[in-house]
Amino acid sequence: MRQDTLHNRTVRGAAWSFADNILRLGVSFVVGIVLARLLSPDEYGLIGIITIFINVFNGIVDSGFSNALIRKNDAGDTDYNTVFWSNLLVSVVLCVVLFFSAGLIADFFDRPQLKPLTQVMSVIVIINAFAIIQRTLLVKRIDFKTQTKVSFISAISSGILGIAMAYAGCGVWSLVGQQLSAQLLNSALLWIFNRWKPKLEFSVKSFKELFGFGWKLLVAGLINSIWNELYQVVIGKKYTAATLGLYTRAQQFANLFSSNITQVVQRVSYPALSEIQDDKVHLKEAYKRVIKITMLVTFSLMMGLAGAANNFIYCLIGEKWMECVHMLQILCFQMMLFPLHAINLNMLQVQGRSDLFLKLEIIKKIVALVPLLLGIFVGIYWMLIGSVLAGFFAYYLNAYYSGPYLNYSIKEQVRDILPSFIIALSVGILVYLIGFFPLNPYMVLSIQLLIGFITLYLLIKLFKLPEFCELESTLKGIVHKFTSKQQ
Repeated sequence: MRQDTLHNRTVRGAAWSFADNILRLGVSFVVGIVLARLLSPDEYGLIGIITIFINVFNGIVDSGFSNALIRKNDAGDTDYNTVFWSNLLVSVVLCVVLFFSAGLIADFFDRPQLKPLTQVMSVIVIINAFAIIQRTLLVKRIDFKTQTKVSFISAISSGILGIAMAYAGCGVWSLVGQQLSAQLLNSALLWIFNRWKPKLEFSVKSFKELFGFGWKLLVAGLINSIWNELYQVVIGKKYTAATLGLYTRAQQFANLFSSNITQVVQRVSYPALSEIQDDKVHLKEAYKRVIKITMLVTFSLMMGLAGAANNFIYCLIGEKWMECVHMLQILCFQMMLFPLHAINLNMLQVQGRSDLFLKLEIIKKIVALVPLLLGIFVGIYWMLIGSVLAGFFAYYLNAYYSGPYLNYSIKEQVRDILPSFIIALSVGILVYLIGFFPLNPYMVLSIQLLIGFITLYLLIKLFKLPEFCELESTLKGIVHKFTSKQQ
């Protein structure tokens, strides 16, 4: 009975988490297209530089507490209050640091306009701190329906504001207005819908227990965040703000599928797998199912995007962004493994092996020095290609060390996902070749999407992939439940 209940909650959670990302991404996608036509790569590059510091500081604020709370099955109000006040205090300190470091950041990148932009956007660190516990409570309950409502409302409202400011000639400040309003609305709505209120309570015992597990995830997360942002630091410092803007835009399009699928998988699988962490039989079964279904979807979307990248960029945001096409194609191959990284790392956390999690991050980042050096001394495309190879090495490490706990070796894991990879790669190549048709780009893109989808469906049916059958069955069940409720 417990397994059935967990399965139903996980399916519902996955459905709402996916809906959350689709709705939010749909709005962000449309808003992004409009803003990209109104703004320049240089203006996007400026915001990209500031985002480097915002992302790293947000990771420090959380300090790994969220994952520690989700994993702790008997977490109480004292734990939540302790974490809330800890997060808030750290966020205030970091906001002050970022505010007064704005001048140094502007000098380092030789962009004077970065100073006021950074000072205004530094408040995002505090705004996000207010939302951490509210979001953690919803994730722990596998309640993504509420998060979907919050994300959609904040995305569409902030998008309208950003577009209005861009049309009014606010330039880069329209991106600032969009991001600030999105974070502010998101935090405010989480408080309204979730109704959890903190108390003036702090437990040293609770702090030590949660931080004892979370600090290793904090360090690992910081290493990962800093390393990811170093790519943007290298591009922003070594090249031009326009080049960084092109890279940022390519990264955003690649994130449409990869990072957002990763978010769905992380948010749903971690609390679900944590609940059955002591039942290895069911845990392995669920683990394999998550990997096979996730990678079928991810490989298909990323290969398709890489194949259609040229017409995709031209039709959506215009000719001035065409230099980011090759960046996007390389990033698709790098990011297609992100969900797989997340699933394997989730398993280490479920096992309570935050120590091994940290060690692996350190090893992977030492290897990742090579792409960064290529970016500094050779060229940006060599850096991106190097990051793809580093990504495959990182996957090997993650899978190798997460597998023994469930007797699920990397060899078995690769065998499970290889059919999906081969099918997706075949479709991606076909889509790419169609792009050479001497027709209108809009027409060619339509043909690529249509033929790519049909070919993918036929190949999956021909080889009878069990993960597709399960995915199809799950989606039909969700649709049936939704339609029956409407009636």
